[in-house]
Amino acid sequence: MATQLKNLSDFSDIEVPSAAPYSFGIVVSEWNTEITNALYQGARKSLLANGALASNISTYTVPGSFELTSGADLLLKNSKLDAIICLGCVIQGETRHFDFICNAVANGLTNVAVKYSKPVIFGVLTTNDQQQAMDRSGGKHGNKGDEAAITAIKMAHLATTLIR
Repeated sequence: MATQLKNLSDFSDIEVPSAAPYSFGIVVSEWNTEITNALYQGARKSLLANGALASNISTYTVPGSFELTSGADLLLKNSKLDAIICLGCVIQGETRHFDFICNAVANGLTNVAVKYSKPVIFGVLTTNDQQQAMDRSGGKHGNKGDEAAITAIKMAHLATTLIR
């Protein structure tokens, strides 16, 4: 089980292509901002550490995780980005709202990726409580924002490799 591992965001043993040739959009949910800001900081730091130019990273906010899908769609419709990283956090509550939001976002982002044939990265935490979210946004289990950025780099590289 993944949660038994201490830090899942260690990429020291994986080859990551340079991010220098690519442009990235990061769409960040304003809901659970303490968590999503930490995810954003991790993603941005990882992009830069892997060669992305700061001028090739565009950041946009949306009200909540549900709106990540339309944010990604608008970006890909109106820009020439190589990959979109969507960052959000949905914490389980007492109602089924959690299930509907998580399902809609996962399916929505997949549909946007297929619609534009561009990588749209699911960097949305779906946790049982606030502590689990903190553990995965820079805590003992690493930062899923880092992981989303590495995934975006690798997928942008794959997309351009297949085109050539």
